Amino acid sequence: MKQPANRKTPNLGLRISRRRGDILLSVLIFSAITVTITIGLVNWGAAMLRAIRTTATREQAFQIAEAGVDYYQWHLAQSPNDYKDGTNAAGPYVHKFFDKDGNLLGSYSLTITPPPVGSTIVTLVSVGTAASTTISRTIKEALAIPSFAKYAVVANDNMYFGPGTTVFGPVQSNGGIHFDGVAQNLVSSAKATYVDPDTGQNEYGVYTTSGNDDPQPPGTEPNRPDVFESGRQFPVPQSDFFGLTAGLLQLQGLAQSGGKEWTASNALGYHVILHTDDTYTLYKVTALQPVPSQCGTDSTATGQPQWGTWSIKTQTLYTTSGHATGIYAFPSNGVLFFDDHVWVDGQIKSARLTIVAGLIGNSDPSKNSNITINTNLLYTNYDGTDVLGIIAQGNVNIGMYSDDSFEIDGALVAENGRIGRFYYNTNCVAGTDYHVRSALTLRGMIATYLRYGFAYSDNTGYTTRNINYDGNLLYAPPPSFPQATTQYQVISWQEI
Repeated sequence: MKQPANRKTPNLGLRISRRRGDILLSVLIFSAITVTITIGLVNWGAAMLRAIRTTATREQAFQIAEAGVDYYQWHLAQSPNDYKDGTNAAGPYVHKFFDKDGNLLGSYSLTITPPPVGSTIVTLVSVGTAASTTISRTIKEALAIPSFAKYAVVANDNMYFGPGTTVFGPVQSNGGIHFDGVAQNLVSSAKATYVDPDTGQNEYGVYTTSGNDDPQPPGTEPNRPDVFESGRQFPVPQSDFFGLTAGLLQLQGLAQSGGKEWTASNALGYHVILHTDDTYTLYKVTALQPVPSQCGTDSTATGQPQWGTWSIKTQTLYTTSGHATGIYAFPSNGVLFFDDHVWVDGQIKSARLTIVAGLIGNSDPSKNSNITINTNLLYTNYDGTDVLGIIAQGNVNIGMYSDDSFEIDGALVAENGRIGRFYYNTNCVAGTDYHVRSALTLRGMIATYLRYGFAYSDNTGYTTRNINYDGNLLYAPPPSFPQATTQYQVISWQEI
């Protein structure tokens, strides 16, 4: 059949060309997409590789920085007082760091801040840098030697904490502990068991008779959170009181070299009144308050009737050349040493001071120098700025004519004696019932060689005793205060 005259035959070649053009365009589009994805993957892979390399380099820099602080910890263990990396030059101190095969991995730079006066805190800043890079990491670490002031109460004798005693802080004794007050922190003893001298009974190292009596060994001690809020522990290692005694000669040397030593008063002792302007007024004690006749012999049972009240009656201002007012500045290193008995009171502000009473070379315990506190001895600041140490070769006393309610701020140490108040019987009136006092608050710590006591079983002494531990004393104690160890400990660490 013939085609209509007006109808044309399709152009087969043109149709094939169009199809080829469509395919080429699709190929180009997919190729572009593929190239784009490939480039993206390559760039992503390269970025990942760079990130991995950067992470590895940063980690290496961090490890080098840690090596820096590790090195100086070791250095301080060998030379505890060297804060210049074995040189006389100022830092920073740069050390190269190699691997075991001698290949250079990078370097660390150390900046060392020595402890301020009266503190043992050393600050290290170590900057570690990887070799052939500018990538660095920085670590800041604080090291310190803990002082002997790590307890609210530490003793070398059997102890009794009676009703009315509240202790905020850890308690430890090398003897046994009979505790009938309230302990907010751990109470520990070096004894597994001991014979309580008050009862003659064999008891566990730490026990209570508050409420229901604890069972005696070998019975099982119950949990007593009403008394021991943080528990009790025994036996534990002993505290080293020998280190306290050995430090007295060193304190005298420090007083002679950068502090102040006062030789024997040729009287009954010295009275020191502290002031908030970093000065103190000095008196010679010329007479003590007499023991009232109604006190009988109990108040002088110490065998020292001359000292029965440990309270000042008369005194004279002690003046020297250039100090007509009897007022003296605190010494530069903060150590005041007296070769005599001392009475102390007053208040400090932004000061760090250690007051020591000792008679070096004395072999007669009855002649050991004592320190007596009969009225407020206070800080102005309670953030660690104000620190006071009271160290007696013999006793730290509270005298008979002491304030009815008063506060003592500081670290109290009786190297060979005891911290406390002598017994004044129920007839010891003298116009005021001095046998009974109201409240005594201690803010700091107590270290006593012999059994301490501010109250007695017949309800004489201070009826309320609050002992509050000052945690600032652990690493920032009073100047040249005895240390618990010679080794530094890490107290803080951070990356900066």
